[in-house]
Parts: sequence; C-alpha cells; structure tokens
Amino acid sequence: MSTRLAHQGRLIDKSKAVSFTFNGKHLRGFAGDTLASALLANDQMLMGRSFKYHRPRGVVASGAEEPNALVNLGKGANFEPNARVTTTELFEGLTATSQNHWPTLEFDVGAINAHLSRFLPAGFYYKMFMYPRAFWKHVYEPIIRQSAGLGKAPKDRDRDTYEHFHAHVDVMVVGGGIAGLAAAKAAGERGAHVLLVEQTAAWGGRAVVDTPTIDGMGAQAWVDATVAALSEMPNVDMRLRCMGAGVYDHGYTLAYERLTDHAPDSDGPRHRLWRVRAKQIVTATGAIERPLSFAANDLPGVMLASAVRDYVVNFGVSVGDRTVVVTNNDDAYRTAIRLKNIGLEVPAIIDARSDVAGDLIDQARALGIRVELGKGIAKAKGGKRVTGVAICTQAGEGAPLEEIACDCVAMSGGWSPVVHLWSHCGGKLNWDADQIMFRPDPERAPTSHDGQPFVITAGIANGHLFTQEVISDGWAAGRAAAKAAGHTKRGAQAPMGEDVTEGPISAVWLMPQGASHALRSKAWLDFQNDVKVSDVQLAAQEGFESVEHTKRYTTLGMATDQGKLSNINGLAILSQSLNADIPNVGTTTFRPPYTPISMASIAGAARDELFQPIRMTPISDWSNAHGADNEPVGQWRRPFAYLRDGESVHEAVNREVKNTRENLGLLDASTLGKLIVKGPDAGKFLDMMYTNMMSTLPVGKCRYGLMCSENGFLIDDGVVVRMSEDTWLCHTTTGGAESIHAHMEDWLQCEWWDWKVYVANVTEQYAQIAVVGPNARKLLRKLGGMDVSAEALPFMQWRAGKIGDFDARVFRISFSGELSYEIAVPAGQGAAFWDALMEAGQEFGIMPYGTETLHILRAEKGFIMIGDETDGTVIPQDLNLNWALSKKKDDYLGKRAHTRSHMADPDRWKLVGLETVDGSVLPDGAYAIAEGNNANGQSNTQGRVTSTYFSANLERGIAMGLVHNGPARMGEVIEFNTVDGGTVPTKIVDPVFYDKDGEKQNV
Repeated sequence: MSTRLAHQGRLIDKSKAVSFTFNGKHLRGFAGDTLASALLANDQMLMGRSFKYHRPRGVVASGAEEPNALVNLGKGANFEPNARVTTTELFEGLTATSQNHWPTLEFDVGAINAHLSRFLPAGFYYKMFMYPRAFWKHVYEPIIRQSAGLGKAPKDRDRDTYEHFHAHVDVMVVGGGIAGLAAAKAAGERGAHVLLVEQTAAWGGRAVVDTPTIDGMGAQAWVDATVAALSEMPNVDMRLRCMGAGVYDHGYTLAYERLTDHAPDSDGPRHRLWRVRAKQIVTATGAIERPLSFAANDLPGVMLASAVRDYVVNFGVSVGDRTVVVTNNDDAYRTAIRLKNIGLEVPAIIDARSDVAGDLIDQARALGIRVELGKGIAKAKGGKRVTGVAICTQAGEGAPLEEIACDCVAMSGGWSPVVHLWSHCGGKLNWDADQIMFRPDPERAPTSHDGQPFVITAGIANGHLFTQEVISDGWAAGRAAAKAAGHTKRGAQAPMGEDVTEGPISAVWLMPQGASHALRSKAWLDFQNDVKVSDVQLAAQEGFESVEHTKRYTTLGMATDQGKLSNINGLAILSQSLNADIPNVGTTTFRPPYTPISMASIAGAARDELFQPIRMTPISDWSNAHGADNEPVGQWRRPFAYLRDGESVHEAVNREVKNTRENLGLLDASTLGKLIVKGPDAGKFLDMMYTNMMSTLPVGKCRYGLMCSENGFLIDDGVVVRMSEDTWLCHTTTGGAESIHAHMEDWLQCEWWDWKVYVANVTEQYAQIAVVGPNARKLLRKLGGMDVSAEALPFMQWRAGKIGDFDARVFRISFSGELSYEIAVPAGQGAAFWDALMEAGQEFGIMPYGTETLHILRAEKGFIMIGDETDGTVIPQDLNLNWALSKKKDDYLGKRAHTRSHMADPDRWKLVGLETVDGSVLPDGAYAIAEGNNANGQSNTQGRVTSTYFSANLERGIAMGLVHNGPARMGEVIEFNTVDGGTVPTKIVDPVFYDKDGEKQNV
C-alpha cells in the first residue's frame, strides 16, 4: 500500500496539517503536498477512469505530463474541471471529485466498454457511424454527446480575477532547473535583463531529487546559493509557478503564472498571463521520462520510475512496499537504490538490456537487489491496483518465466527532451539514435525578423543527460543569449558537475519484443484516450502512414496531455509497422500552449464592464458636464448633441447646425482613427491599400482616400497626410481604427512580409478638435501662434507648430463644407486646449456640436459616411467616386474585383440626393417602390435611403440614397415607403444640397 514515510519529504512541512476531501472522504496531508502526493499518502491509488474504456487509472507521473489523474476541483463559483492532481498544490479545505465515471469511481458502469474493446478498435467511429443514415440523429449523436468530454463544465460565475502583464527583456529563461539557473546567472552577470520562469513551486528540477555534486557541494546547496545570488541581481526577475506557454515570432513569448491557486483565500488575481518580448529565449525545459509498453501497464500503481522517487524525496510518500523496477536504461536504478536505502523492498530490477555495466548497476547489486538482464514484463497483474508482474524473456513472445508479487511498478523507457517551445516557432529536430530521442538541431533554430536565431535550448532539453554537460550547456546558453542581446561584459566561469558512469540505453518500444496480439492489445500508449500498441499497428495496416493521420485515426496524443508520454512510443511503433526509420516517419506538430491555461487568463481583465471598455476622449468629462446626450460609436461614447435646459434633442441639433454654419462650432474628433505608416516601402504599401495614389503626395499635403477590400467593396475612407519622406498619417473612421490597423497588418505579415513598413495605431495618443465655421480663423488668430491664413495654410495642407501655448498639428481639411481646421494636440493637453478654445471663442458665438450635426453638415454637402452609404456590398463607383480610382497604378486592393461583370455593370444602384415633394423627412432605410412584384409576392424595389435628416439650414428634409441608374434620372419623382405602410413622392436631385461650388470652405 502507499503511505507516508517518517523521514522523507523535502518540500512538505509536517508541522502544518492540511484537511481536504476527495469524493466526499475527509483526508489529511501537509503543507507543500500536491493533491497527488496527499492522495497517495492516504493510499488512494484509484483516481479516475480512462476516456474510452473506463479502465481504472491512478497517477503515473509527478508533473505536468500526467495523463490519468484529472479531477474536478471546488464547488460553485470555485468549480474547475480537469485539474491535474500532480500540479495542484494542496490547501486547507480543498474539495476534489473524480470524473468520467458513473455512478461511482469504484463501480463504473462504463467499464463494460473494456469488455467490448474488440468491437471498438481505433477508427471504429469512422466506419460505424455512417450507417444506417437515420441512426445518426436519433441514436449515434445523442450517445456521442452524452459520452463526450471529460469533467463537467462550470455553471456558476467565476469569482476570481485575472490579469495580463507586459514585459520587455533581453533574455527570457524558461525552466528553473540547474541548466536554467546557470543560464540566468551567466546572462545576468553579463548585464542582460533576465526573466527566469519555472512552472513548479520550487527551483532545482530533477537535480535536487537525484542529488549530484556541483562545484563540490550537493545539488540542493548549489541551487540555494545560485537562487540567492540571482535574487540579489537587480537585472534578474524570477517567477515560480510560471509556465512558459508558447514562443511566437519576433521573440514574443507567453508565460502563465498561477498566483493564488495554492492559496485561494489570498487577495489579488488568480492567474497572470505574461506577454513577453525577449531579444533571446533560452529553453531549459528539461525532459520527460517515457513509459514502457507492456500488457496492463495502465494499472494504478504502475508509474514512471522518476515519479516514484519524486514522491519519496519531495513528499515523503512511498507508492508501495514492494516495487519492481523495469527499465531499458541506467537512470531507473536510481529509484531502486533510493527505495532500498530507505528500507523499502525492491524484489527485482527487470532490465531489457542483455549486457550492460555501470556504477548504478554495481550499487544496486551491492545493496542486494536482484537484477534480471534481458528480461521484460509480459503482463502486470491486478484490477484496481497492481498486485504483481509476470516476467519473460525480452527477446521472446511473452511466455511467463516467473511471477513476482508487488504493489508498485516503476518503469523507465528513457527520456525525451521537452522541445515544445523550441518547435513552436519553427525549430527543427534531429533523431539521436544513441540516446533514443529527438533533440534540437542548433543549425535549424527559430529565426527572427533579421534571420538570426532567437531561441537557444539548454541542458537536458538540448539532449544532455549528465550533470556536467547539463550545467555547462546551460551556462554557455545564457552567455550566448546575453551576447546576442548586446551584452558582452565578462562573467565567471561555468560551474562544474560530477557524474557516475552509465551504460547505453537500448531501444525498447514493446515488452516483449515479439508480444502476441493478445498482449499488444492490452499494452497502452496513450493512457487517457486508451490507445494501444495494436491500435497504431492497425492504423498502419489500414494505410495511415503519416504520423499526423495516425494521430487522428487513433486519437494518439490528442488527450489533455497532448501526447507528452505517448507520442514518441507511438511514433516508434508506427515506424516499426511501416518498416521505416523513426526520423523518416516524422513527428506531430507541437503547438502552444505547452500545458492548458485557463480561458479566464486569456481574457484577463476583459470581463463585465471591462469586456468592452467604454472608451472616453480627453474632452468626454467636459462634454458630460455640459449636457452631452451620448451615443455609442463602436466602443466610444460620443455626444449626439449638447442639450440645454428645456431643450429637446431635435431642438439642440437644429441650434448646433445653424450656429456652425453661421458662427463657430467645435467638434471633439478625437475618436477618428490615426495610423502612422512608416518605412522605406510605406508609399508603395499605401498605394496598394488605397484606391488612389498616395506615394506621390507631397510632404505637408493631405489627400482624401478610399480603401477597398480585396473583393472590391468599400471598407473605409479618410484623409491621408504626408508627414515626412517615409511617414504618412492615415485617418480612418471611428469604427475603423482597429479593424483597418488589423487589415494593414494582415497584408503586411501574410502577403508583403518583406516590405519595410511599420504601422502604429496612435488614435488615443492625440486629442483632435475640429474648429468649424466662418469664425474659425478668427478664433485661432486670437489664441496666437502659427499663421493659419489661407496663404500660409491652404486647403488640404497641414502644418506643425503652436496654437496658443499648445503643441499642435493643424490640418486644413473639412468634413462640413465650412472653413475648418482639425487640430491634433497630445492627449494630455486635450482638455486644456478645448477649454482654451471655448473661452476664447465666446465672442465669436462658439458652440460645441455633436455627431448628429456632423452628419447633417456632411449630408448637406453630399459627403458619404462609411456605414451609412456603405453596407459591405457598395463599391466606389456606386457612390460616384470614380475620380478616386487611380488609373496610374498597376494595382490596388479591389482593382481586379472591380472588373468583374457584376461590378462593372452600368445598370447598378447609384448615389443621388433625395427630396420629398412635401419637405418631410424620409424614414431611414426606406425603399423606393418599383413596378410589379417579385417571386415571393413582394413589391419590387429600385432604391433605398442611406442617410436622411432634417436640415435646419434648408428648413426641409434631405436624404441620400442608392437608386437604380440614379444619376441619369435627375428630377424624376419616385415613391418611397413609409413606416405607416404608405408612400411619399420623392424627387431625385443632386446629392450636394448646400454650397455646391465649395466657396465657404475655401475662404
């Protein structure tokens, strides 16, 4: 039975007992325990059921690679499914329940699937669920939906909080073992800013369990001294419980920090997602021990040899009184020696190698441990826990030679470097036939934008299995990373490690090598998804020769552990079945995150009122205090109108419209998108983005531009400004700032990745205020500063300088048809600048105006509005904007689409102005009725209203709309429907209702 040892457990505090429950049973552990170690200490070997056959499952590992022991944690708002017991730290009051069984863990009706396994081989669902067709909806789908998934989805609202951190460092080191610590110290001593992260709660990795000698001291002492030295370095940041989740382009890395999982009553966020930009990344992520495949190797009590000694050394837990060790390498002997030295029985070490020698083997024999060479396990015995093993000749077919009683089997099939982070961004692997592992190829490292490598592997993750190699490789990696990041300060020499001699590993993928089908069909590769050796062989037999196809046919490596224990063994079985070499078969794709991260950490603070934060401009507080009637515009809140006491919204809008035309209006235009496009290829890039030519725009001038999708539809418009020889400022619509930025980045990153262009969204960095009306120039002259005369600042030009005491960019552009200046000042000066304008403008009749007045003023001038005149199906030609389609350029986004027959068809709906005969206001979105009915009996239509307003200046309703052949039908009266079911006669007119010659904006 598994139990707590009296004199072991370096990570636990036996003076602090901790109470918890598992499936309703009240149990006790100690501070520092994981849930796995606490359950084992209470002899709870059975922890779950497998997904497909519902076979009994116990813990097999001690870390994040654990595939079996997944539980539901907590209740109500604290409920979380699929928590790994091996990484869940024990805390007072922890509540856990096992999953994937009914009605109980000990008696699971689903276990009947195991007796039906011959009818449920790999890929059976691809064949069975096709026929008869009627069964899918009424039989198959209900059963599949009931059976799918592990655990239960939470029902209550998560009460915890989560956050994001952004960090920029020179060197990020992932992994806090001896290689990672050495790398961090080497880089830190050279002056680099280092971030060191370790996914567990303690530094040192495997070395502090296996206790080699480093620099003449024990591993734990060296680790303590190194951690203390790193803690004193101001340029080194260290984080425990922080997992390197993924590596992406340009040194972008995600790290997942569990802040209060181990102390849920603590204040602060539960998880933190780090978004790190690192010049260099060192992955010292260690290695994972591989299991061995033999019949019934999935029984509770059959564990990785390294995990058995982890539980002994770290938590003072013996998994069994009698442990049989089975191996193909020397490392497992460490487990046997450790168990024997603390007084536990090791009946035998079963070593598949027939001829091997080494220090560890000699030590085991000196302790009186029986060593059986050239042997394997034919089958493990037991039901809900292992009770013994039948041993056989490894070279044979599985005939039992002897049965050995035991309550634990410690297996070791060698080590696989954790190459996931290396591979995330394109790092390639080599097959090391001597050590039976894939290891990183330094000649094919992930490269950054400059073509230089930015990821370095270190230690065991780089394929080095001995202490001296591990620590010197870690030191060299840290030094190289610091140098690549620009730090060449000299540091100390690398630490020295000492090792025992070990014999070579033997490639053993199945025990025995000639196992019968009966044994192979019970030899498990993927413990969670119940994939057997025979399943992979069946996939090869049925033609699934690609490892990716085999993965999907068998579900090998598709469980929550993503094949950390199963992939290499499965790959080897597949290669044998195909009579091919392992490297020729290849590997599956490593994708981030390395282990699952909470969805809430991805969201961070984006929940409740922060899910879509209401965005405010620097002038918003003033507006709200002065009667602003706000409307949502994207995520912004913009004043629709400024109401005075006793005023209706309609009255306020009419007042603002007339005042702006007659005196002086002020508009908060800060929400308009502002994208800086910079680089040697910026002009070429903008020529592709916009329909008209931007590369020829002189410095200091502005140009109105249209932007289409590749399908030719109009998606945005705005004024483009040439700031310098290689810099342009692109104004977008309020709702388009983020989407157009993303649109530009999409094309830059996916299509024109080699163009030297950078795009920055500076929308919130500036407050932008439109000073509009006949008195606009008078106001700016009163404030003083730069010359804003028509001669010094002509229409569609800009200047930088001072307006009063404020740093300003003044754009002589107009969306109202009036004399207008749009003035951008740093966001921090925005409120003060607005106040200064309002105060100085009193003598000129100044009034702020809102978005409705903005819309009416532009409609009076026939200016289009994205989102009103466009709906995703409108092209520039529909809006009579042919003049904005350059005939000088070979190409732009949408140009080829415009040549398609439907878009080039002259018989389209086109933009016109609309005036009702009686002066009333047309309903928004109203359709123009045509003769006849369509196939559904509905009236045919010949146009629709896109914008409609009451114009206080014209004292009548005005509208813009798309009408069939509209520009050719000027003066014609057509009928538009109304909300009461009637129609209103409406004349087709020029869309420019006011100041057609533009005299007012050119004064």
